[in-house]
Amino acid sequence: MGAKMQWVDSVFKTLTPEERIAQLIMIPVYSNKNQAHVDSISRLITTYKVGGLIFFQGGPVRQAHMTNRYQKESKVPLMISIDGEWGLAMRLDSTTRFPYQMALGGIENEKLIYDMGAEIARQCQRMGIHVNFAPVIDVNNNANNPVIGFRSFGEDKYNVTRKAMAYVKGMQDNKVLANAKHFPGHGDTNVDSHYGLPVLHFSKMRLDSVELYPFRELMKNGLGSLMVAHMNIPVLDNTKDLASTLSKPIVTDLLKKEMGYKGLVFTDALNMQGVAKFYAPGIVDVKALLAGNDMLLNTMDVKTTIEEVKKAIANKEITQAEVDHRVRKVLAAKQWMGLDNFQPIETKNLISDLNNPTADHINRQLTEASLTLLRNKNQILPIKTLDTLKIAALALGTSTETEFQRSLAKYAQVDNFFLPPTSSIADLQQLKEKLKDYNTILVGVHRLQLKASGNNTFGITAEMNLFLKDLIRSKTTVVSVFGNVYSLNRFEDIEKAHGVLATYQENELTQDVAAQIIFGGVGAKGKLPVNVSNYFRINDGLRTEGGLRLAYTQPEAVGLRSKDLAGIDSLVNEAIRAKATPGAQVLVAKNGKVIYYKSFGYHTYENQTPVKNTDLYDLASVTKITTALAAYMKLNGEGKFDVDKTMGEYIPMMKGSNKENLTYRNILTHQARLKSWIPFWKEEVKKNGELKGSVFSTDSSAKFPTRVAQNLFIHKGFEEDIYKQIKESPLNEKPGYVYSDLSFILAPLVVKHLTGQDFESYLKKNIYGPLGASTLTFNPYKHYPLSRIVPTEYDSLFRKQLLHGTVHDEGAAMLGGISGHAGLFGTANDVAKMMQLYLNDGIYAGKRYIGSNVVRTFSKCQFCPDNYRALGFDRPSKPGTVNGNAAESAPAESFGHTGFTGIYSWVDPVNQLVYVFLSNRVHPTRESSVLSKLNTRTKVMQVVYDAMAKAKNNPTPATSTTGR
Repeated sequence: MGAKMQWVDSVFKTLTPEERIAQLIMIPVYSNKNQAHVDSISRLITTYKVGGLIFFQGGPVRQAHMTNRYQKESKVPLMISIDGEWGLAMRLDSTTRFPYQMALGGIENEKLIYDMGAEIARQCQRMGIHVNFAPVIDVNNNANNPVIGFRSFGEDKYNVTRKAMAYVKGMQDNKVLANAKHFPGHGDTNVDSHYGLPVLHFSKMRLDSVELYPFRELMKNGLGSLMVAHMNIPVLDNTKDLASTLSKPIVTDLLKKEMGYKGLVFTDALNMQGVAKFYAPGIVDVKALLAGNDMLLNTMDVKTTIEEVKKAIANKEITQAEVDHRVRKVLAAKQWMGLDNFQPIETKNLISDLNNPTADHINRQLTEASLTLLRNKNQILPIKTLDTLKIAALALGTSTETEFQRSLAKYAQVDNFFLPPTSSIADLQQLKEKLKDYNTILVGVHRLQLKASGNNTFGITAEMNLFLKDLIRSKTTVVSVFGNVYSLNRFEDIEKAHGVLATYQENELTQDVAAQIIFGGVGAKGKLPVNVSNYFRINDGLRTEGGLRLAYTQPEAVGLRSKDLAGIDSLVNEAIRAKATPGAQVLVAKNGKVIYYKSFGYHTYENQTPVKNTDLYDLASVTKITTALAAYMKLNGEGKFDVDKTMGEYIPMMKGSNKENLTYRNILTHQARLKSWIPFWKEEVKKNGELKGSVFSTDSSAKFPTRVAQNLFIHKGFEEDIYKQIKESPLNEKPGYVYSDLSFILAPLVVKHLTGQDFESYLKKNIYGPLGASTLTFNPYKHYPLSRIVPTEYDSLFRKQLLHGTVHDEGAAMLGGISGHAGLFGTANDVAKMMQLYLNDGIYAGKRYIGSNVVRTFSKCQFCPDNYRALGFDRPSKPGTVNGNAAESAPAESFGHTGFTGIYSWVDPVNQLVYVFLSNRVHPTRESSVLSKLNTRTKVMQVVYDAMAKAKNNPTPATSTTGR
């Protein structure tokens, strides 16, 4: 200790009596005020040498600049503090916002809260902050508490203590002083001490057994500091209108003597009405010092305070020795914080350092662990089957699309509806009518007030209540309440809903995670930390399993680092700059979790419409593995399709042709000697370049019913001509591998022959619908606005137009957009569901769609080494080559397909990876081969392998991913 006290002694010796008093003063500072405020603080620091600052609202960079200036001007390094109960975001913009403590109270795994404390401490350190006035350890046993409520860990003193301990330790292990508040316990008050003085009429026994319990436990475990509340507690001090902050029996006798507390004791803010309405500035401060506090927080008149304390010393109300003891205590704390070796804050990269992926990952884990499922009638959650449901997503309390609705749409086709708080009875009637045909309603309750207001409704209107009650009675309804958990008590009959999910607060993360719990991307595991009503009791909380469908998270969730995937952004942006494609969508999933999903660039080079994750691309040849092959594998698992049978057996019209005896094993590996393709359209063009009027028309009619492109229709039954041309085409003379579209064009005939169903209906009904892959569709112009469909080539020869909403491939277009070789459109998200189904060997969302081992068999090499292809799937032609058709590190077992329009879709079962790259590299013309030359698609996947290698050689400090 000797060496440590050296700095304290040497600093102490330099201080005048006035400067010693000033060391006990902390003044309020704002980084969002004008220069006059900034300069006025400077004057207080240089004139009076105050001991510390508490920062309120503002921004990180402004605060850092102010801190650097003030530290430079200060004789003794300043103790900088902040109220960051849910992280710096409680006070500063552009920073990470962790969950409220009430949400944390619902988490079973305290290691997550320790991780949060450690991360908040790292962020404080980065900002030059030494004290975080957190956690709140008040036991919130009064549901109408207007000031604590959601700021508390709950109403069980043991739970509050465990959570607080984890938070305190996380911060103090990382050299940021924690501060437990508000002594002796502000949890059972119905007055907000910012505006008045709450009175506690408890017995000493009750205080001892409940309110003081967490304080005592934390003190035993090295609590660095605490804050005394402004409350009147007659049983401890019966002076009228005297706040605990100003009470010697409470601060000196109870806290310091009886409880033996040795840490730093801060007052609560001395400008709060709980004290300020009874005493003038300066007077209130000296009273607080006399009561036994070490640090005076929010001193509003520094000059008067110092004068009043000097008077008190002269009047022997407090001795100089007592003041000196507290000053040394403050200096010792400053040394513990590292202020004996002060370094200015580096403002470069400050915002990105504060918003780091580790913080995001901890935040997501906390949110996933806290959301609490309170009702789950007939185990409705996670929702298992999608194809029998017609789902409406109803936002209560708002009229704009919510993050919750957007997140639900990642899993299934949901239609959005709104019930704003201003709705009339007539609006309710109309909405009821609109919801008539839906059998599942997913309700999100939004924009609630955070605190119980005067009438305690949290902003829930009578109309909202009426509508929800009726809905619960008449339909399968799941209600997610994005707000204060106590608001659940204000909804009539909510306990009768099929599902009730409490999320504690409203932000993008709680809405995203709620949607993932509903569809089984993640499991529910939170427990209620308070009693809400007779129906929702403390410790209630049902568990569900996650991993049923894809989860959406970040690389850290699978042990990778976000920064190691930054190379993806660079590669795609480089491709866009090089005019390889106007935009792209990239998705990477590992272990069933989507860890990267981003859109880049624009639909076309006019840069009008930015690409969004919800936009559809023309999948070109990836159609082969998502339509024809999907059907073949499904039918194979059912014993209806055998790769060793022939084309003649499955397509009767091929009997008697040179294709009759070709087996599907040879056909699907492209070695059946089929021609690679036939330019069907060229036969139908006159010498002058115009299309034959006998085949094409600019108008639809009974004779020309099938749309080929905008204002272009083809003669009824023309597909028969196409099939006939395939039937009569010669075979290649030489055997061997030649990639061919022809058999895939005939795939719909095979499906029709084996099932009696048309191709598109079969796929939608048996695969896409149940998977929730609703954007996978032919002819998307029929189902989606063109603004959501990315255009492909400007076709100057055949269709003479920009192809937008209709298929790029000429053959598929002449078949009316429906074929097994090209024609499917979709988002990366929905393609990924198909790929995940393949990765899971035919199972998705707990249901088997393709027989066991079928995908495994189809995705294996059939005729290596002469032909590296699998059945229908592409495989790495030469594993390990740099510029091959797969990423250099992709194992031989990986498989997938590419698409002519700039598509790539790949599955790696060894590393549990799914990768989807969508682009329109054929825009404006197919001549552009820049994307292939740059090898962007395989290089992007290589970035993922490199990130995995880095993580293996240099694992991240483990953050918890499971419950205890």
